[in-house]
Amino acid sequence: MNRNLWICTVAAAIAIFSMTARADEQTIRQVFKTKLPSAQVISVEKLRYADLYEVAVQGNEGYRVFYTDALGQIMLIGTLIETRTDRNLTEERLRKLSAIDWNQLPFQWAITMRRGDGRRRIAIFSDPNCPFCQKFEKDLTTINDITVHIFPWAVVKPESVRQAKSVWCSKDRVKAWNDLMLKRVEPTAPTDCENPIEELVVLGSRLGATSTPTWFLPNGEKYVGAQPMSTVVPLLDASARRK
Repeated sequence: MNRNLWICTVAAAIAIFSMTARADEQTIRQVFKTKLPSAQVISVEKLRYADLYEVAVQGNEGYRVFYTDALGQIMLIGTLIETRTDRNLTEERLRKLSAIDWNQLPFQWAITMRRGDGRRRIAIFSDPNCPFCQKFEKDLTTINDITVHIFPWAVVKPESVRQAKSVWCSKDRVKAWNDLMLKRVEPTAPTDCENPIEELVVLGSRLGATSTPTWFLPNGEKYVGAQPMSTVVPLLDASARRK
């Protein structure tokens, strides 16, 4: 086969593959549009695993990820795990889809505490009556060189609103918050000062927080729950290095 013929053959193969890929995507989009009429298909991507496609959608429940074949004949709902590394590929994808713009967070509404050089950074939506929040914040006190931004997210109990407002109205917000979360000492400041507590309830929901604690790193990725420091510290370090 001469060189020109070889080039033409390769080009034709690439074109056919590209057309097939586009046809697959269009087919899949149409199927999912029919099956999930209230959701928007964000992306359709061919996976390198088997003959599967990932379909990311956004609806009233937030982002969701499905898996299907080239014709959209099946819809797989569940978690995709890479056995070689134990990576939760579904969770990673959802985290990227729901990532926020860290720089757009209203840090003027945060209770901020800094230890050491503060190079590790984390923003936490935390409720005063969430035991997992209390544990998470207590565990974080063992980490040095960290900046912790606490956004009081008063959603667990009605008294959370009063407590959060009282903390915000305190002369020393950091001390009042830590006393409440780590020692269960109730704040005593009046609650009638100007405060962002109600706005933060709305903000947390808008950012996709559905449980407490919900926390974010500077890359915008969202995490949920009082995860162990053996998991959290490497994430903080990686985020600090990227900065």
